[in-house]
Amino acid sequence: MNKNEVNSKPILLHELNDILFVASSIIFNIAVSGVYIASKIDSSVLLKIFGGIVVLLIIPFSISLVGYLKAKAKKKIIVSHILILFYLLLEVLLDYILKMPFREILVIHIPYIMVFYAAALSMIGVSRTISRKMGLIVIATFLILIGCLIYNLS
Repeated sequence: MNKNEVNSKPILLHELNDILFVASSIIFNIAVSGVYIASKIDSSVLLKIFGGIVVLLIIPFSISLVGYLKAKAKKKIIVSHILILFYLLLEVLLDYILKMPFREILVIHIPYIMVFYAAALSMIGVSRTISRKMGLIVIATFLILIGCLIYNLS
């Protein structure tokens, strides 16, 4: 075996699935951060772009869920995916289909916030399960999201 054969091992399907999940989680946190900033600066164009990115993440998270189901992943990973997809579908329903001002209706907004944080923490948990380093990267982007939320509310 030469040196190149030793260092080039094939990427396994589950590794691609892990990469897809972590990348989607990072994009989610950055896109939601963009939504908060766009709201603060009152840019409807940026709000539509970042909001669209968030809801389009249904695709990679669904692909990732199917991959984990095929790989017979831990129940924690499957349940986390279901929470994430539930949040994304809830977002589509409330913001894009019903187009209702649900953020102004406390009885709807509070459960929505709870589902949002359940999804965000699920992303952190699964990323941490994949690897410590990936978990830290997703936590870092989540902290950026929290910073942007604070900026939006200030």
